[in-house]
Amino acid sequence: MAISPESFFLDPTAEGTLQSQIQQMVAQGILDGRFRRGERLPSSRRLAEHLGVSRITVTLAYTELMADDYLSSKGRSGYFVSDNAPEPPSFPAAPAGSGNVDWARILGHRVTASLGPEKPPDWASYRYPFIYGQADQTLFDAANWRLCAVQALGKRDFSALTTDYYAADDPKLVEFISRQTLPRRGILAGPEEILVTLGAQNALWLTAQVLLNQRRMAAIEDPSYPALRSILTQSRCQLATVPIDSQGLNPSMLPEGVDVVYTTPSHQCPTTTTMPLARRKSLLARAMRDDFLIVEDDYEFEMSFLNPPSPALKSLDREGRVIYVGSFSKSLFPGLRLGYLVGPAPFIREARALRASVLRHPPGHIQRTVAYFLSLGHYDALIRRMSRAYLERRRVLDAAIAEFGLKVAGQATFGGSSVWMQAPEGVDTSELATRLREQSVLIEPGESFFAGPDQPRNFYRLAYSSIPANRIREGVALIAAATKALLG
Repeated sequence: MAISPESFFLDPTAEGTLQSQIQQMVAQGILDGRFRRGERLPSSRRLAEHLGVSRITVTLAYTELMADDYLSSKGRSGYFVSDNAPEPPSFPAAPAGSGNVDWARILGHRVTASLGPEKPPDWASYRYPFIYGQADQTLFDAANWRLCAVQALGKRDFSALTTDYYAADDPKLVEFISRQTLPRRGILAGPEEILVTLGAQNALWLTAQVLLNQRRMAAIEDPSYPALRSILTQSRCQLATVPIDSQGLNPSMLPEGVDVVYTTPSHQCPTTTTMPLARRKSLLARAMRDDFLIVEDDYEFEMSFLNPPSPALKSLDREGRVIYVGSFSKSLFPGLRLGYLVGPAPFIREARALRASVLRHPPGHIQRTVAYFLSLGHYDALIRRMSRAYLERRRVLDAAIAEFGLKVAGQATFGGSSVWMQAPEGVDTSELATRLREQSVLIEPGESFFAGPDQPRNFYRLAYSSIPANRIREGVALIAAATKALLG
């Protein structure tokens, strides 16, 4: 790695010759640990031009540093931090709360976000990764994604790549969402009713900021997406949690005076329960009667490999009460961070203005790459490939769960990529997960999905999006054995 000339600057108040100041800058960088062994320093010419000194001054400084074994020279390759350079000292970390700033008093708004079960960065190295939402390298179409990204870098798309859209979005992507993606869910929407977001989570945040305040009430499912609960807590609205049943959210359980209801009717998060059509109509009728809005998170609707998906709640809405949240991050890869909001034009206008004040718009190159990947048919081909793989994995998982006597707590009607599980009473799935890690098994404890101080601790999620079918049975066997061991 090369050290940039901009890492060096002369202090006008420093004493000593220019040569000695340069020597001190380099030596101090090595002793501070900023310059590491083997890293290449700027050439004497470049550093001299940057500092506004003669080249011979820099050369002499480098020569002295070589004599002291701080630097070494490799012929015409330049100067490098020597392998024998002094190691930077290791100091103990400063104790918590040190310094003169009272952060407890100064912070105007504390944000303690819960994003759900933590996934280890090296999850792919585990043999049995039953974790949710990670891309499977064996399924993803990297070759065509790369081609679409290169195409989006071409001269023809230079404007889409470099333009500051201000509050707008890539028209090609918006057109595809409007004409291809949404009609598959029975939704008709024009460009003025669509906003591209940085993933579904950003879309949910925008809805909370635009629709809620301290005087308004939001209702969410329990259990539910932990990040949504954090978003609503940060909005400082009144928050009500509604326990779900075998058909998802029950409209009759909603509190009086609610202003916004957040729901995941197609695949309830995390139980994967599907809300039947009659209950969807009942929820819309209740919204009309009590004059509240509904935010529908329609994640994973593409993964409907068991049965065709139910119509989106938004498609049944005739009054403009449903705001729809979609995402490409779940079906493509989580690092994409690209989703969209669909709602009445007045709402989208306010959400667009808020997004523009925070981040203007998602990167143009990402939007245009996704637009090509969708419009050229690669996305549909990927979904078909994933659906076939998920169907096989789901069948193996269901058979293994039955064979080893584990209990399913929530049953997806249409597919998805995970199963909601319930361990016997007395089994703490956080402890279970810790034990299983030692056997290269990853599961997701369910405690963080529940609200309140007394969350049940015996639920967990098994996802099959990132584990090969031929490892599922063996992994489930290890889960069953560890569960029995915890029961004594």
